[in-house]
Amino acid sequence: MSLASNDLAGYDPAAYDLIVVGSGFFGLTVAERVAEGLGKRVLVLERRNHIGGNAYSEAEPETGIEIHRYGAHLFHTSNERVWEYVNRFTSFTNYQHRVFARVGEQVYAFPMNLALINQFFGKAHSPDQARELIAEQSAEVATGTAANLEEKAISLVGRPLYEAFVKGYTAKQWQTDPQNLDASIITRLPVRYTYDNRYFNDTHEGLPVDGYTAWLERMADHENIDVVLETDFFAVREQLPDDVPVVYTGPLDRYFDHAEGELGWRTLDFEMSVEPTGDFQGTSVINYNDADVPFTRILEFRHMHPERDYPKDKTVIVREYSRSAEAGDEPYYPVNTPDNRAKLERYRELARKETANRNVLFGGRLGTYKYLDMHMAIGSALTMYENRIVPHLTEGKPLSGTDAED
Repeated sequence: MSLASNDLAGYDPAAYDLIVVGSGFFGLTVAERVAEGLGKRVLVLERRNHIGGNAYSEAEPETGIEIHRYGAHLFHTSNERVWEYVNRFTSFTNYQHRVFARVGEQVYAFPMNLALINQFFGKAHSPDQARELIAEQSAEVATGTAANLEEKAISLVGRPLYEAFVKGYTAKQWQTDPQNLDASIITRLPVRYTYDNRYFNDTHEGLPVDGYTAWLERMADHENIDVVLETDFFAVREQLPDDVPVVYTGPLDRYFDHAEGELGWRTLDFEMSVEPTGDFQGTSVINYNDADVPFTRILEFRHMHPERDYPKDKTVIVREYSRSAEAGDEPYYPVNTPDNRAKLERYRELARKETANRNVLFGGRLGTYKYLDMHMAIGSALTMYENRIVPHLTEGKPLSGTDAED
């Protein structure tokens, strides 16, 4: 791997077999597989000054505590193919993610489980008694008749739990009263009738022992891969040859100059501070559910790696805020509205034509307008590599077609 920045000076794009736009997990998986699996040369273009996309992590200078610059990233998967692949580049800790939710002056184990129900209602319920309680409270609204997010949530967990744990948090996430949000945003609200408070249920879970950046750098560390940082694809687009296929992982609407209108995204703002204590909150994540608290949660990254020798008198916390993305913001979550879904269908048609006519494939969270966890992005990239890129680069078959969803 060679790293450069600013432009393509010294690089001949025509000398490569594939060009990848973006160095997140999707782009680097494709690049690594083509370089290692096929022995082909890959040029990766990255607009930021580092590889890794939103999974990038770095040491906070004052404390040395590893932070995730773009929000907490927790790796988990039940996909054995993905698990085998990622273990080629990193080993994982035994970290299991657990979230707590603060409501008023109380902190509850989350997601909703038997411990939360018993603590919230002040009574020791058996699993059957808890099921009966929630069924009684949720009967206020029939799920099939829910006209908005609030009614849908009440139909799933009842009004008391909705008002405490969903209403305020959702209003902050979307900057909108839940009564004005579509019911489809919440398809389910899991309630566990046990004391299990693991956030994920996947077979495999953990954090990379040496951090995300080390993992991502190992993926790109191949003699057939060149990564050019601080290089905007759109600034060098005219320098790229027509006969070299492209895997594009940037925003789908930006590729087509917003021809069908801008797709909506939610973004996140982060407020980081170093606190003069060895432990600020006792866990890695606490959600703040009350509407009058402006942030949605506080992250304390030291708790993600308890095995590390971090300072005993300082810690790093990050307050996270949610809002609608504007021009120049980092997009995080696609907004599932009828208008955006209609635009997306039109962009998908444009993308199909671009694949057929110009050998451009679209992937990743931004390129497909889907929220993808890391393991989903990697799995999708492996599928694209196997089903479309390998036949194209080895047999000359067209790139157009459809990948099976991973």
